[in-house]
Amino acid sequence: MCGRFTSLLSPELHAAIRELFGVQIPETAEPRYNIAPTQQVWVIRNEGDHNRLDLMKWGLIPFWAKDPKIGSQMINARCETVLEKPAFRQAIKFHRCIIPCSGFYEWSHSGDHKQPYYIHMADGSPMCLAGLWDQWKRPGEANFLESFTILTTTGNKLMAPIHDRMPVILHPDDYYLWLSHSMHDPKQLLGMYQPFPSNLLDAYKVSDFVNNVRFDGPVCIAKV
Repeated sequence: MCGRFTSLLSPELHAAIRELFGVQIPETAEPRYNIAPTQQVWVIRNEGDHNRLDLMKWGLIPFWAKDPKIGSQMINARCETVLEKPAFRQAIKFHRCIIPCSGFYEWSHSGDHKQPYYIHMADGSPMCLAGLWDQWKRPGEANFLESFTILTTTGNKLMAPIHDRMPVILHPDDYYLWLSHSMHDPKQLLGMYQPFPSNLLDAYKVSDFVNNVRFDGPVCIAKV
């Protein structure tokens, strides 16, 4: 699964996102070292002739949901079953998005201790996660609440000692098709669900500070 990630928003990341997607992260946006479910996150989606960057709540709330609390159970979507689940089978066709980030956390189990690891691109480039979004409105209200989920796949060789799942990390050649409104056949996306190559990622242990969502600073990604 993917339960925490980072968005460090260095000048290099700002420039890369602008060049890749034609969107500008606001200069007022602050680095995030411990993004957790239910929080607001910058998400990229396509509007037909251009991409846009929007804040969405992490934890997808399907348009048909009666209670928005269901979103806390929808932070991830397994790529193997995304076409079967009522919450995702329309979104995979029409509401795909990309979550730009700097890396993500995962925990390995050793006895009673859960050791957190930080996984990021080995070359420091942006990590672009495959996501789905939806919009939900409370009856009688005018405004929609937009939310998203992150797709997951099987872990690669780097992840295997840590966890058996990892987020679907998109290759740059796949960005356009993933966001495209003209592609409504999810079977064409199957090749994108392969685990990202281990040699392009790096992982290291970090402290237990990341376990507490109140900690959101460089200490979260410091090696131990």
